Amino acid sequence: MSGSLATVSYIGATILFILCLGGLSNQETSRRGNLYGMIGMAIAVVATVFGPQVTAAGLPWIIGAMAVGGAIGVYLARTVQMTQMPELVAFMHSMVGLAAMLVGFASYIDPAVGDSLGHAEKVIHEVEIYLGVLIGAVTLSGSVVAFGKLSGKIGGKPVLLPGRHLMNLAGLLIVIYFGREFLNAPTIAAGMTPMIVMTVIALLFGVHMVMAIGGADMPVVVSMLNSYSGWAAAATGFMLNNDLLIVTGALVGSSGAILSYIMCQAMNRQFLSVIAGGFGGDSAKPKAAAGASAEPAGEVNPILAAETAELLREAKSVIIVPGYGMAVAQAQHTVYEITKFLREKGVNVRFGIHPVAGRMPGHMNVLLAEAKVPYDVVFEMDELNDDFPQTDVTMIIGANDIVNPAAQEDPSSPIAGMPVLEVWKAKTSIVMKRSMASGYAGVDNPLFYKDNNRMLFGDAKKMLDEVLIALKS
Repeated sequence: MSGSLATVSYIGATILFILCLGGLSNQETSRRGNLYGMIGMAIAVVATVFGPQVTAAGLPWIIGAMAVGGAIGVYLARTVQMTQMPELVAFMHSMVGLAAMLVGFASYIDPAVGDSLGHAEKVIHEVEIYLGVLIGAVTLSGSVVAFGKLSGKIGGKPVLLPGRHLMNLAGLLIVIYFGREFLNAPTIAAGMTPMIVMTVIALLFGVHMVMAIGGADMPVVVSMLNSYSGWAAAATGFMLNNDLLIVTGALVGSSGAILSYIMCQAMNRQFLSVIAGGFGGDSAKPKAAAGASAEPAGEVNPILAAETAELLREAKSVIIVPGYGMAVAQAQHTVYEITKFLREKGVNVRFGIHPVAGRMPGHMNVLLAEAKVPYDVVFEMDELNDDFPQTDVTMIIGANDIVNPAAQEDPSSPIAGMPVLEVWKAKTSIVMKRSMASGYAGVDNPLFYKDNNRMLFGDAKKMLDEVLIALKS
């Protein structure tokens, strides 16, 4: 393939990637957006593999590597459940970071690259390598820790080391110092030492940064790492002098940054405070005010599956609020069956989705779409909050912090000011949980003790199956 044809192919792929991002911004067009992205990536890969930069001798190796990578991708696509998408996304981010690191080291040790550049060009190229490896290392280690937290292998409690901000500042200064040494290194061998030192510090920083972030902030972490992976890809594009990789990385990096901002707005959080950590731990406990009890006053009102079915059968308006508990129990298909049955009986059933519901942005939307819940009954928080007073029944399936009235009623609460779904304003609210445990923010939920609330304890899938059977009987 000629250079001109490869350039035209890159332009077409770029347009398709932009259309992909536009399509993914809306549920109704997300499938089409996904298709645009796949076609664009296919064009980009073909144009690169058969472009002028790949020699005939290297082509078999590239095709072999693609076959191995493609086989792994097909295996993951067939075996990974939709409920495991957050972990898969974190894994993919780590692979982008690893690729950026490997390309950076390979570009640096390739003598043909350095010898072909003038002094100024060589300095610029080495800066690109240094930054690419730095961003890639942070993305790699941070994504590995995020994978552990999302999969439950690492606890959600933030690990806050004493003097952590000073440690981060010291690490940054060391990275800058060794960056200077790297640029002034007379030989490739001499430059490897500062490069390796920087890489180790960057890997440690990625671990430290994500370990300090609590479970409640994981949606922000996922979007943040998505942004980092984009910038790592853009840095790789500069190293390889690949325009498409630069543009694609910039698209992913900027869109991930915007998404991180949206997630922070949804949680009434500042991005820097998320990076500083400390919000959302699996063993955190709220601090009681002077003379006050640490537990909300009142008693819970338990309910059975048959009684829940009766309330749903008599209701004219129902709003379902899914959370991570629905994902863990893989109950989305039973939720769809209940929704389908109620709608056939004339009940107005809608879904209320909080921007940070689940463990990654759009997690609940993906699960509901996979279960074939109609798009036109799925609404964002702002679209439904005014409708709760006119709603007969709200069903909260495994959600916690996003329906916590303490965000509005308790100024001293750690989640004070966080926008939440006002489910307690409905005639009756039903919370489905395994226990009375707090959410990722570690804050008790006064919703459980309200007079119009009922608690349906047990595994969400099992209890919803019983509710469905009771509805149909």
